[in-house]
Amino acid sequence: MTEKILILDFGSQYTQLIARAVREANVYCEIIPFHKPFEFSPGLKGIILSGSPFSVNEANAPDIDVQALSEKLPVLGICYGAQLTAKRMGGLVAKSNKREYGRAILTKQLNDVLLKDVSQQSQVWMSHSDTIKELPAGFDLLATTDSIPVAAFKKPATDSSQVIYGVQFHPEVYHSKEGKKILHNFLIDICGCNQDWTPAHFITDTVANLKKQIGNRKVVMALSGGVDSTVAATLIARAIGSNLHGIFVDNGVLRKGEFENVIKTYGTIGLNVTGIDVKQRFYDALAGKTDPEEKRKAIGSLFIDIFQEESKKIAGVELLGQGTIYPDVIESVSVHGPSVTIKSHHNVGGLPDHLHLELVEPLRYLFKDEVRKVGRELGIPAELIDRHPFPGPGLAIRILGEVTEEKVQLLQEADDVYIRSLRDNNLYATVWQAGTILLPVKSVGVMGDERTYEFTVALRAVTSVDGMTADWAHLPYDFLANVSNEIINTVKGVNRVVYDISSKPPATIEWE
Repeated sequence: MTEKILILDFGSQYTQLIARAVREANVYCEIIPFHKPFEFSPGLKGIILSGSPFSVNEANAPDIDVQALSEKLPVLGICYGAQLTAKRMGGLVAKSNKREYGRAILTKQLNDVLLKDVSQQSQVWMSHSDTIKELPAGFDLLATTDSIPVAAFKKPATDSSQVIYGVQFHPEVYHSKEGKKILHNFLIDICGCNQDWTPAHFITDTVANLKKQIGNRKVVMALSGGVDSTVAATLIARAIGSNLHGIFVDNGVLRKGEFENVIKTYGTIGLNVTGIDVKQRFYDALAGKTDPEEKRKAIGSLFIDIFQEESKKIAGVELLGQGTIYPDVIESVSVHGPSVTIKSHHNVGGLPDHLHLELVEPLRYLFKDEVRKVGRELGIPAELIDRHPFPGPGLAIRILGEVTEEKVQLLQEADDVYIRSLRDNNLYATVWQAGTILLPVKSVGVMGDERTYEFTVALRAVTSVDGMTADWAHLPYDFLANVSNEIINTVKGVNRVVYDISSKPPATIEWE
């Protein structure tokens, strides 16, 4: 029986960070909207209430019976969750004199297990406009800051209820220096979790569950060479062996040598994969198209057609494998009210519902960093597990304007120089994503005594945690100079290299 912590989401931008912090402590957790019914199953060990963009004093503010929850399990309220707890129990929550956002120093007022091993004064991160002015009767004050009278509190356990904690700050964010200790204390010392959520444990449980779900049936799966689809396929193959039929399509806009290299790697890890070389069909479909969305649609539509053609060649297929991960399926609370919006999840190539195949999604409860950990535990080669993200439409959206075979080959060569140089200079792992963009402009250059009129390429490299926000990577000048020289000297058709120093926002990581 897997132990579990439940996170009730009130719409905070940080809710996924809470989940990731809990998982980092090797404790399994799930996020659900605050108003979604759930069962108090035997494995459920505690409940965390998230923050929210709402004020608890708004008429339509999210609400839940905290006392009823505490009658079953320990509860930890974070920011809005703490304010809601205080208000529900008879305390006073009101507007602060000023909006409190950013770093603050937490000062302990009472030694308690929640703050065990936390410094007497510790930096935390605030993000709220309301504050708890008065605690309810019977509550203990655990900590304050210079600007707020109640930064952490406790309602002791009674014969009829478990302990309730509240913290006005966000322990899950990086800037709360000892926040992970606080969450660890709640999970281990207060909820009694055993910390048995590990990659090895996940693999054992998942393979057993896949065997039950699939039995002797066949699974077809579109593979991309990316981390998610490869790890998902490896787990499925552990359960059913060659009854997994992988299809890897060369759409003509992959990186240099990628089709051959990925097929070879799949062979070494024992996956049953068929490579389909249909480059020319994709080039024909892309001919004359310059709008990014048109290029995406052309690639996606043709991919579906080819996948269906190949799937029909496999007799008796009943299931479709996919590398869907947890951020794609988390139900998010709308900040405009209690309605629920569900993130649409992107399957490989946008495979349609009318395939009428039962889905197999072994990674649907994992975050990206957990997928990589599982991949390493499975023995998948590091060069595949640690690859940078790569867009589904591939180099087609890194070629601004019309895509032609000649432009693809030019960009593949330039990008290969760049990525190889990052690896050779031990910079690849310091960057979240890097790539080369072929611009639809030519400029004058001089090579020897000759005047040239050739293309410009832009180098892009960003640092990020999840791609939601990103900063441009501050790569060494000498490195950039050497890459520029090598591209211009070895890639015929390029005479100018520029470096993109835009962050996200306002820019995006990809140019299209």
